Amino acid sequence: MPLSGKGMLITSMNIDPKHEDEFNLWYDREHLAERVAIDGFIEARRWVAEDADPKYFATYSTAAFSDLSSPAYSQALANQTQWSRENLARFQNMIRVVGRITDSQGQGRGAVLGVVRLRPENVTNQAREALKAAMAPGDQLHIISMHLIESDPVLSKSLTEPDKPNPGAADWFVLVEGTSKAAVVELMETRFKTLGIPLISMGTYRLLWDLAKSDL
Repeated sequence: MPLSGKGMLITSMNIDPKHEDEFNLWYDREHLAERVAIDGFIEARRWVAEDADPKYFATYSTAAFSDLSSPAYSQALANQTQWSRENLARFQNMIRVVGRITDSQGQGRGAVLGVVRLRPENVTNQAREALKAAMAPGDQLHIISMHLIESDPVLSKSLTEPDKPNPGAADWFVLVEGTSKAAVVELMETRFKTLGIPLISMGTYRLLWDLAKSDL
């Protein structure tokens, strides 16, 4: 499996252009390293939109799903730095997903990311298996790997508006990694629209950089 962990935190947000330089400096100099240092966290990856909204997208892999509700992670959330509090307060249209990596297929990872958001209300096991079958990269040119993230509706709360109702808290995300934006878009268009699972959105991002525990 290209992803060795079992848990994933996904965050996505927009930021006012007047704060964007500081936001990126904070993310690159403090935030990613701070999160990856938490016990159980394996790595973090930052992405920026090619054709998607919100503009910024990040993934944080953990060894176990329980690491995303651990005392170590809870302590980090409760003790944000002043720089973190200032930047978190500026997030716009934030999406925060705490999920289980229930399938990961392929070999390696790519610098182009396709994000398919699905809302599997009353989904059957048959539909889940059909989705997993659609995720097999096979001999598809420029497609490297795909991953299924199933959100936990209780833990998937915004840090900036934790009490705001979130109708998509139980959504699933398919992450498609490739080397060509055109190939990723074509795959998303042809494989995920006819599975009988409501499709909420699709978008593409390019990799900014990543950080592994061994880099600290």
